[in-house]
Amino acid sequence: MRQGRLSSKPANRPSNQAAREVPRAPFRCRLVVMVKEPVGGRVKTRLTQQAGLSRALGFYRHTIASVLARVGRDPRWTTMLAITPDTAVHSRSWPAHLPRLAQGGGDLGARMQRIFDRLPPGPVIVVGSDIPGITAAVIAKAFRQLAGRDAILGPAGDGGYWLVGLQRRPQIARPFGRVRWSTRHALADTRANLEGARIAETALLHDVDDLADLARPGLTSGRQVLPRHSRKSK
Repeated sequence: MRQGRLSSKPANRPSNQAAREVPRAPFRCRLVVMVKEPVGGRVKTRLTQQAGLSRALGFYRHTIASVLARVGRDPRWTTMLAITPDTAVHSRSWPAHLPRLAQGGGDLGARMQRIFDRLPPGPVIVVGSDIPGITAAVIAKAFRQLAGRDAILGPAGDGGYWLVGLQRRPQIARPFGRVRWSTRHALADTRANLEGARIAETALLHDVDDLADLARPGLTSGRQVLPRHSRKSK
């Protein structure tokens, strides 16, 4: 399999006025992007079946790189990668400037809970890696909303969600038990687990799982930041 580094060029830094859009907090804001090692046949499996391995893998690699180019160097938060499988944490596929952590085992809920449990104090937002609509403005808005709430959710068009954030004060919530993942009930189940908490809801964005999603009007994964021909990793 031919693979290359998911290199992201530095995005334009926000102006001083834009930098003040995210309220000052006693702790550092952290954005965690959950990613899979970009290996053909292991990512976007449904899209691979419909569109072919090359197109599906190309879409996934391009989307990750484009999203990281937009949010990965923003000074208003620290961007980190949560990687699966754990053995891929030291892969040369990832931008060298971004901190990395292993997702560990378990279902999606167990892996996300582990992220919230292990990071240093401060608000944390976790997002998926196959959401072409993620921009710095969207993330900044989510952190602003989270500043006055206990949790925040970003709904997806299929009944799931593309973003979840927790204030993690005075304690860390545990909203992922018994969630019916990969169904239209995932968002509602997570909300039910947060009963009594102050929950914000941010922009609805769409992930891409199949050809119908890929053909959605207005879908974009941003400017091309990957080489046309990837180089084989050593």
